[in-house]
Amino acid sequence: MPQDAFTIKYVARELSRKLTGGKISKITQPSKDLLTFIIYTEKGSVKLEICLSAKGCRLNIAESETAAPKVAPGFCMLLRKHLQNALITQIKQVEGERIVYFDFDCFSEFELLKMRLYVELMGKYSNAVLIKDGVIVGALKTTALSESTRRVLFTGAKYALPEAQDKLPQDDFEKLSELLQQPTADKAKLISDRVLGVSYSTALDIISQFGESASAKEVFDYLNGNDISPCVTFDDGRESDFKVRSVCSERREFNSVLEAQTAYYAAVTQRQEFEDKKKKLLAVLGSAIKKLEKRLAVIEQKLFDCRDMDTVKLKGELITANIYLIERGMESFEAVNYYDENCGKIKIQLDKNLSPSDNAQRYFKRYAKLKRTAAAVTEQRSETQERLSYLNSISSSIYTGECLKDFIETEQELKSLGLISQTKEKKKTQQELPFREYRFDSFKILVGRNNIQNDRLLKSISSGDIWLHTQKYHSSHVAVITDGQEAGDGVIKVAAEICAYYSEARGGSKVPVDYTRRAHLKKPPKCALGFVTYTNYQTALVTPNAHPELKEN
Repeated sequence: MPQDAFTIKYVARELSRKLTGGKISKITQPSKDLLTFIIYTEKGSVKLEICLSAKGCRLNIAESETAAPKVAPGFCMLLRKHLQNALITQIKQVEGERIVYFDFDCFSEFELLKMRLYVELMGKYSNAVLIKDGVIVGALKTTALSESTRRVLFTGAKYALPEAQDKLPQDDFEKLSELLQQPTADKAKLISDRVLGVSYSTALDIISQFGESASAKEVFDYLNGNDISPCVTFDDGRESDFKVRSVCSERREFNSVLEAQTAYYAAVTQRQEFEDKKKKLLAVLGSAIKKLEKRLAVIEQKLFDCRDMDTVKLKGELITANIYLIERGMESFEAVNYYDENCGKIKIQLDKNLSPSDNAQRYFKRYAKLKRTAAAVTEQRSETQERLSYLNSISSSIYTGECLKDFIETEQELKSLGLISQTKEKKKTQQELPFREYRFDSFKILVGRNNIQNDRLLKSISSGDIWLHTQKYHSSHVAVITDGQEAGDGVIKVAAEICAYYSEARGGSKVPVDYTRRAHLKKPPKCALGFVTYTNYQTALVTPNAHPELKEN
């Protein structure tokens, strides 16, 4: 949800306690709607994140690093010019509004300047505006004189706050009492529509806590009290929002609103990065798979065109066998097909301009060409089918990915295939990512995340360990580390269920999973990553199960 003034009030208070007196050390603009400030405080360095996108606008204390562009945008350069090494003297919220301002003491060689940065967290109208003596020095998003707009936002103009809303102040108890006495079927909507700075989501939290009969005192204390319990709420196990306080049963509590907000947006950002990376990799793979499918269709058509090559050869042979019956100028003749057990007749077309011998040679040459074509495209079909199967195995590992690190080696694999361009930057030595790891009784179960890990898993296990893979479906390679023990049906079943879960057949039931000892596996030379052959196997029919209760890594 968009942050309302009620929530921002607590964020601004906590930022004031945390950052007032701090010194601006570094300013970056990683993207068009994101500003970051590194601030030195008495308790150490703090990274302030100012996000001004239409979705997710916020003032946030961030923990992760964000890469900045090599060339800073204009507004970032302006902020560096005026606010570099400045001291934060005050952080306050504009009463009842989704606007927070920062006051700075800015030092130059000759004077001390007072400047103010307004951060407007208003959805698609979010903005950051730098002010000196009430006049705009610069803004992230500006307006032109030619634009029809209620607010003028360009350098040199006088800064004006957005028009005040015709709503009740949160701290006016008498008017709040009068409002709540009005009959309504949806009290949450009444509060959000008529009370300044309260979103419908916050109003729902009030009604959830006190009920539809919530009194004016309860609502007043909720909106103006300091008795808060910051938390992140969850929906089906995923972070759904952060709250100043909530009665939601599925929640995680924090010591401050800032901490709850940081945790929430870290999860949201990570989830968005995961989805973006997944979408990008699948788009690259999808394009490559589509090209291979088109190529395979062309190959199949060529093979279809070669289907009658034996008949072409037969016609040449029949012309030769009946050459004494054929005269130049004939357009066709019928011959007995001696390959037919019923000795049926076959009609053969002739070129009347050619001799009988040349007509026979024409059929033999056509047969030779079709034979060469069939041999070539049959090999091409085999190669294309193998390549297509390999790319589909990569696609399967992307679909079963659960976090960003699952895509690191997959992206490297696509780069090695030339499907993603390699950067010219100096390569960094990357540590090998660990396998997914489970523990069942005394057995360790390892699961590869991608084809690179599947190959590495094969090399890391012993000949007596159990290896599993879905039958006729792409899946992760799974291994049960036996350490000399006998793997019983229980651990085989669990490992097979995990294998089925990390496969193309995740949504099915009774998925066939083959299992055998490592000693019965062979990796043919020059084959694709993740490809093996195996013998002496057995098959288990299982329902896919992630077994999160057994997962250790």
